[in-house]
Amino acid sequence: MASYPPVSRDRNEPIIEDLDELRLHRKRQTALGYQCFGALRYGQLGDGHITARDPILTDHFWLLGYGIPFKNATVDDLVLVAPDGSLAIGDGEINTAAYLIHAPIHQARPDIVSAAHVHSPYGTPWSANVKPFEPISQESCGFVFDQAIFDDEELDIVTFEGGQRIAKALGAAKLAILRNHGLLTVGASVAEAVGWYVMAERVAEVHVKAPNAVPISMEGAKKVAEVMAPPWVGRKSFEWLIRDLIPDPSVVG
Repeated sequence: MASYPPVSRDRNEPIIEDLDELRLHRKRQTALGYQCFGALRYGQLGDGHITARDPILTDHFWLLGYGIPFKNATVDDLVLVAPDGSLAIGDGEINTAAYLIHAPIHQARPDIVSAAHVHSPYGTPWSANVKPFEPISQESCGFVFDQAIFDDEELDIVTFEGGQRIAKALGAAKLAILRNHGLLTVGASVAEAVGWYVMAERVAEVHVKAPNAVPISMEGAKKVAEVMAPPWVGRKSFEWLIRDLIPDPSVVG
């Protein structure tokens, strides 16, 4: 991949029928997603993870090997995690927290390809309020009708059951605000999940910085959501992030 595809107005997800090619496409997007997070200085303390469902072994998912700095992520650094948490493909170690959080979500949501979670600068403090996003910015309207709250005191997810409770709280939404923990987003592609995450983090920043903001009406928010909430918005956000943060996407392999 010499360069990232140019940004276009096409709102459809690329159709890749060859499963091996699709696997590589998802792995590249995952590595690029980690590099985006690294460029934004997310995950500097080893927190956070992006996963991608494998299109061949559909109950498995790809994940960055434990201990690899996000900014250095490549396709070869990814590992394939089996449903029981064992290593199926790859040489790295598996992030246990990533397995316990993401595996139940992938199991509960066969409609999604990817999930993203990290302890970001504004998502984590906003989550301590245990409140949903309100329509106080244009971007927030992309989430106000499609969000969930995980109101649970297991902050350090150390059990599979804890991940199952997150999956249950998430339901059919694309965003979960994890109490005192941060944000988690999902999507039908890696690009969508990562794009939604960065957008949700910016929405959290508005909420933290404008605690007395006056929201628009729900009727007004619904009109804005028609433009801001569709899946293609998350994908396009990812495309712009890559072009801005990673000048040469071929670095991921």
